Amino acid sequence: MPRIPTLELERLKADVSVQRLVEDSGIALKKSGKDWLGRCPFHEDAEPSLVVTPAKNLWHCFGCQVGGGPIDWVMKFRGVSFRHAVELLKADPSLAAASSPVRQSTVRSLPPPVSLDADDQALLDDTIAYYHTRLKENPEALAYLAARGLNHPELIDTFRLGFADRTLGLRLPDKKRKTGEALRTALQRVGLLRESGHEHFNGSIVIPLFDETGHVVEIYGRKIHDNLRAGTPKHLYLPGPHRGVFNRAGLVGQTDIVLCEALIDALTFWCAGIGNVTTAYGVEGFTDELFECLKANGAKRILIAFDGDEAGDRAAERLAPRLVEVGFEVLRLKFPAGMDANSFAQSIQPPERGLRLLMRQAHWLGGAPAAEPEALPDASLPEPPARTDATPVAVPEGDLHLEFDARRYRVRGWEKALSPESLRINLLLSRAEHFHVDTLDLYSAKARAQYIKQASIEVCEAEDTIKHDLGRVILQLEQLQAQRLTAQEAARGQIPAMNETQYTAAMGLLKSPDLMSRIQQDFASIGIVGEESNTLVGYLAATSRLLDRPLAVLIQSSSAAGKSSLMDAILSLMPDESVSRYSAMSGQSIFYMGQSNLKNKILAIAEEEGATNAAYALKLLQSDGRVSMASTGKDPETGRLTTHEYCVEGPVMLFMTTTAIDIDEELLNRCLVLSVNESREQTRAIFALQRKRQTLDGLIQSAQREDILDLHRNAQRLLRPLAVVNPFADELTFLDHKTRARRDHMKYLSLIAVVTLLHQYQREVKSVEHNGRRLDYIEVTRSDIEIANRLAHEVLGRTLDELPPQTRKLLSVLHAWAPPARADWRFSRRQLREHCGWGDTQLKVHLARLVDLEYLIAHRGMIRNSLDYELRYQGEGEAGASFVLGLSGYDANRSGVTVNQSGTGRPAVGGRSATGRADEIALSTRIDAPLRDTVSSPAPNSHIGMNGAVLSYPSAASV
Repeated sequence: MPRIPTLELERLKADVSVQRLVEDSGIALKKSGKDWLGRCPFHEDAEPSLVVTPAKNLWHCFGCQVGGGPIDWVMKFRGVSFRHAVELLKADPSLAAASSPVRQSTVRSLPPPVSLDADDQALLDDTIAYYHTRLKENPEALAYLAARGLNHPELIDTFRLGFADRTLGLRLPDKKRKTGEALRTALQRVGLLRESGHEHFNGSIVIPLFDETGHVVEIYGRKIHDNLRAGTPKHLYLPGPHRGVFNRAGLVGQTDIVLCEALIDALTFWCAGIGNVTTAYGVEGFTDELFECLKANGAKRILIAFDGDEAGDRAAERLAPRLVEVGFEVLRLKFPAGMDANSFAQSIQPPERGLRLLMRQAHWLGGAPAAEPEALPDASLPEPPARTDATPVAVPEGDLHLEFDARRYRVRGWEKALSPESLRINLLLSRAEHFHVDTLDLYSAKARAQYIKQASIEVCEAEDTIKHDLGRVILQLEQLQAQRLTAQEAARGQIPAMNETQYTAAMGLLKSPDLMSRIQQDFASIGIVGEESNTLVGYLAATSRLLDRPLAVLIQSSSAAGKSSLMDAILSLMPDESVSRYSAMSGQSIFYMGQSNLKNKILAIAEEEGATNAAYALKLLQSDGRVSMASTGKDPETGRLTTHEYCVEGPVMLFMTTTAIDIDEELLNRCLVLSVNESREQTRAIFALQRKRQTLDGLIQSAQREDILDLHRNAQRLLRPLAVVNPFADELTFLDHKTRARRDHMKYLSLIAVVTLLHQYQREVKSVEHNGRRLDYIEVTRSDIEIANRLAHEVLGRTLDELPPQTRKLLSVLHAWAPPARADWRFSRRQLREHCGWGDTQLKVHLARLVDLEYLIAHRGMIRNSLDYELRYQGEGEAGASFVLGLSGYDANRSGVTVNQSGTGRPAVGGRSATGRADEIALSTRIDAPLRDTVSSPAPNSHIGMNGAVLSYPSAASV
């Protein structure tokens, strides 16, 4: 028997005045303090013994010892049952009044929902109309539909769904009266009442089926509670043969029809936007009426959506030949084992997508034309109607607040639970001043049962009510999480739209003839002092993410020197969707990033030390452009252990910083090493900038910073990953005395290519046909090689130098400090510290490196455990520019070729003679000096090779 919701009873007890009910019943009340006194109508009362307490909305008789609230008064005064009294008060409290108390009433005050002289058809139509109104007023029945996923806002009215809540009999004349007996007999004849007088569909959602004229000819009922007495059926129909066709109007003119096994399944399809659906009456309930309806409406293809069990398969196999025989093409939707359409739709989010996929993958059972499952036209898959949830969402981001009648639920942590196997949240249930809060996994039946039991005690609410509430909460959370995941997938890699002004400005930057200078100026505008070469190389390296072989960058400096600021500045000019940034990485984290999530992106790691465990994978990703891993895991279908392959594809631009002096050789030869300027002059320049930021000009400049960042981000979004062809590649030279130069050579070529790529809107896009494919490309120019050469001399040389930049810097300081006659000259670490101002720990590290490489000789000092140092370095390579590599460059103002070249181990043949170790040390120690050409240019149409010989080659015009 359907239970009256506790909340509804509480509302009646609070809203209906007992004092008004007593007075409307003809009883005079006299005020006595806070109470009212009157004569009790239920016994001979000489002295007033009936007490009414308005503050508590209660009444009590001290004579007959009865009392209660408004419902108890109506039951006692009108002689009706509890449910009847509730219905009277819900309809109109004035109906509860009477001239005198009645022991047992046989006169109904509530109007009957059916005509007393109605025929059988009118009885069915009127009763369905009454059940339809009762469903809309019953939150428990509505919660059941929501829990089954049947919460489309137009569903109830479209199919005139209803709910039998055992109130029909309360509105019918009493069976002891002649009219009541005749009416009840008629309702028994059509099957709405049983011989016992009880409603046939009591406690059930009712779904009517109609004939062609729109009259009810069949009713299906489904109990909303599962805790029924043994033998009580959950599914009910009217007695007699089945009649009617479900969704007759939705089949008209449809070529493809989805045929379900049950009405709930058909409603599920309809709620998912698939309106061309109907149903049989179970696996054996395909009626001739339905058969004729399908033929009459011109259907050509039938998609059988029976349950995914043995009975459903057998029924589909028996039905298919019958349909094929009359010309239908028949396909079978295969649900997972043990699932029907409704349970399958509830197991996926969003359900319409899963159902549509099943329809496209339907198995062909026969008929012509024999369309493959993939060939199902989209016409059979209409767009779903807009779905709304009746549950109000107060805060979609953060805490989620749901309210069902007077029960309020606050959900925390729902946005974090994105696993399909768990839904762990913090759930607070409050009702009036009562509340219960706990943390639980909503996907755990045991945890839900415990929460329901405890919450029922704490908030004084029925367990069934809370159970249905949790079902609605789960559905709401699953829907929100599905939307959140969909939004995240859509937002991942999404490029923000540019307006016309932004597009024009970004294109103007890319087409600027002084693009490289503008980039350096913009770095200065956003707060980077000096570091002209570093910022430009970093910007080009970040842009190289669009190449097939991107560059990698490692910024090296001591702590607090500004390496993180430099990396932040470079990355701030790149689009957010192109940067994946982490503080640290575990050993296997990179393998689980998704196959293409890093493709053409920048992978930035704050400290190289934080990626030590992932170093191997990062090296392979940089050099091979792809990493893969075989890992053991469970097969989702069999549950057995199996091998899974995880693959991450590039190309990826790797960006890291480090404070380490000794860098892993494998990492070093894959990266461009940028060394932060740690000179005193640079420190003074940084101080000046920091002070300027405190001024009005600094405020204005910081306000312009975002405009500059947006300009460069938009410009980067306009760049395309075009192929780059270097027509001068055969005429370039590079050091070849070390095997590691093979990788450095590729860095040099990539540096040239990315300069060209950055200028793609200033180059002609050419194309060539090859094997039926069109290949678009741009060509390298002389100016591109000139820019790359200037940067390569500075940056690539650092990776080829045997000394780290700061150690080389200290050696320069020592060389400048030492007297001309240095044979007997010695110095201590303290003296050096006082001279250059470096920290003691810093000096210990760099002096030890110079001693190991024999640039210095350490002697035991006069003080115990102290050391004095002797300088063996004689300034070898000082006359050359910083890190001259033997690269050929192009002078845009000449037809010939100019060359800056030297080796790291030996000076160029024909250059200034060196003394001492000049044959071994040929690198400049002036790290911070500006880039400049130091080798005289040969004659036009000539080329200095690696051995210093002058070689001839065609003029630029012929090239």
